[in-house]
Amino acid sequence: MSKHGFEFGERQPPVDFSRDIPLTSQSTRNPFDTPQQEPVPRRSSKSYFPSPSLRPEDSSTSIRTSNPEKYGGSFDENGKHRFKSYRLRGEYEKSWVKDPKMRKGRIGNWVLRVFVIIGFALCAYINYYAYAGVAKHEYCLVFEDNFQTLDKNVWQSQVQIDGFGTGSFDWTTTDSKNAYVDEMGLHIVPTLTNETTKFTNEQIYHGTNLNLTKLEGDGSCTSTATISCAIRSNSTLGTMIPPVRSARLITKGKKTIKYGRVEVTAKLPVGDWLWPAIWMMPEKSVYGEWPRSGEIDIMESRGNGYNYPEGGKDWYTSTLHWGPSWANDRYWKTTYGRNLRRSDFTKEFNTFGLEWSEDYIFTYLNSRLVQTLYTGFKKDLTMWKLGEFENGVAENKTLLANPWANTTTHNAPFDQDFYLILNVAVGARNGWFLDKKGNKTWLDAGASAQWDFYREAGTWLPTWGEGDKRGMTVKSVKMWQQGKC
Repeated sequence: MSKHGFEFGERQPPVDFSRDIPLTSQSTRNPFDTPQQEPVPRRSSKSYFPSPSLRPEDSSTSIRTSNPEKYGGSFDENGKHRFKSYRLRGEYEKSWVKDPKMRKGRIGNWVLRVFVIIGFALCAYINYYAYAGVAKHEYCLVFEDNFQTLDKNVWQSQVQIDGFGTGSFDWTTTDSKNAYVDEMGLHIVPTLTNETTKFTNEQIYHGTNLNLTKLEGDGSCTSTATISCAIRSNSTLGTMIPPVRSARLITKGKKTIKYGRVEVTAKLPVGDWLWPAIWMMPEKSVYGEWPRSGEIDIMESRGNGYNYPEGGKDWYTSTLHWGPSWANDRYWKTTYGRNLRRSDFTKEFNTFGLEWSEDYIFTYLNSRLVQTLYTGFKKDLTMWKLGEFENGVAENKTLLANPWANTTTHNAPFDQDFYLILNVAVGARNGWFLDKKGNKTWLDAGASAQWDFYREAGTWLPTWGEGDKRGMTVKSVKMWQQGKC
């Protein structure tokens, strides 16, 4: 027997819930006696113990029964709570309807609705007007390369050792270690000269000739200027063989456009003083030497870290170069940059784009909606006027002439055919890497700039990515000519 008066496991007689069961006995008894109650097992419990006894004084409370009318209709026939609505029924007075203050409130609500409708209509008009104002040109795809192979019929390697006017420290080559194709695409990778050639560090510094000319050298140089193709290292004079080799690929004479679009999908290199670029130059220098005939930089970046003052691997810049002379290049009027938040351009592929017409040039990142640089060409504002050269500009006491004076277009020099260039330069002496910023080890104007750069290789070489990560990987290139095919 349990202390409750029945055996464990003993089946109890069913309880008749159809009759009312009072919580207290109706007979007179001693109030100090323990009330005698029948054990009422809970129907839903698996326990063999009955519910605890209720207090005798709770006589106003009764167990739920199957008679909902008698107990207020709060429970259904299964003993479950029944929802009861407290909504007002019948007619009742609505005094607030006649309240004049409420009438004013309704008028205010209608005024608000009218202004909201006007606002939506105005937004729709502005958006439509902006959309209708966007130029909608037809384009013809004239070149596409996904780099299954390196097509030598399109891509030419420019070979020089003089830094192409920027004073970079790389020797651009045809070496397959510097430009090659694999399943990821085209790789343009800088390498140390002493790792990929027979030259030792001693020879790089002193007493060795490097001759790439067609007359006396190996004939690989693509420039006609001897200074761009031959050098002798001399520690006394401060001349040295370029300590780094890289590649520079161009489509000159093969694929060009005058107005159209360009998209290059690429991943940029990791490493201090690396300078990747996707840019365009004129097929023919119709208006004269640089920058008179123009230059279009779709993307230029730096492989330096996030903290580099001028922007590292999380930044890129788009620029137009133009002007009557080197000293009067007005690029600073047509340049703009863009950065990535919580990421950088070395971690994944991005599409760097250009759209170019007679009336504008703009660059974009991944989508035409994400513009980086926009330059409009107005018929009443030529580039000569935009550069503020009208009042005269002189060099060495000589007044410079307008190189675009004889053209009938308003966007010269950006009215000619341009070709595409892909390259990764190393270092520079033209201000791309500012002096005394970001632990820069050389001075642009220093006679020993290249020496100072290479002597501190222990500080910058460890920052370069492993393998092809120190280079730019190009997945695809597309070029469209404006107009029908």
